[in-house]
Amino acid sequence: MGSTTDMRHSRAVEDYVKQIYKLTRDGERASTKALAQRMGLEQGTVSGMVKQLAQRGLVEHERYYGVTLTAAGESLAVGMLRKHRLIELFLVKVLGFEWDQVDADAERLEHAVSDRLIERIDAVLGHPQVDPHGAPIPDASGKISDIATTRLSELAAGQAGRVRRVSDRDPELLQYLAERAIQLDTVLRVSSRGPFGSMVVCAGDREANLPREAAESIEVTVVDQPNQD
Repeated sequence: MGSTTDMRHSRAVEDYVKQIYKLTRDGERASTKALAQRMGLEQGTVSGMVKQLAQRGLVEHERYYGVTLTAAGESLAVGMLRKHRLIELFLVKVLGFEWDQVDADAERLEHAVSDRLIERIDAVLGHPQVDPHGAPIPDASGKISDIATTRLSELAAGQAGRVRRVSDRDPELLQYLAERAIQLDTVLRVSSRGPFGSMVVCAGDREANLPREAAESIEVTVVDQPNQD
């Protein structure tokens, strides 16, 4: 992967390529409108930055089709994701932060830490594959090992799934799930489905009511039955 996150790139550039990568990972078109909504900026501001990114050779922008990362842009984005996710895991595993407390600090630190420090953190943590929310951590070469998952919201009553990933975009949602003993590797059985996409799930001997937004934020791998050990 190389040193793609050096001081030649400003924080703004690093943030933009990372968000473009995440939008396309989520199956969305990385239009200037979608980028503006994701980053909380005016569309005109985003359009101006996209032009700068294109001049740097980091993106290609085709009208009506949105923004795509070049090989250089994707390498930079993956490098930033590696830093962000390793920092989040370090904050949780070593410093004792909760999974809803780490995103903002990781956003700040990812632009400041050196590649050497990140590789040290990776080694200390035992070369982990996922961050505290289950998002895959790119390895030092930029390779990402992801697994196929299904949204919890797509399971029918009676089905069960093991939690593999949870969206980290809403800290309050993460708190809500933690209070109901829902975390990575928890096996959830769908007891019943309610109106407007809500559902009742069982995690061991605990029952939880999940609104549609919560069910859609959880990715699982379907299992035959909950593991009781």
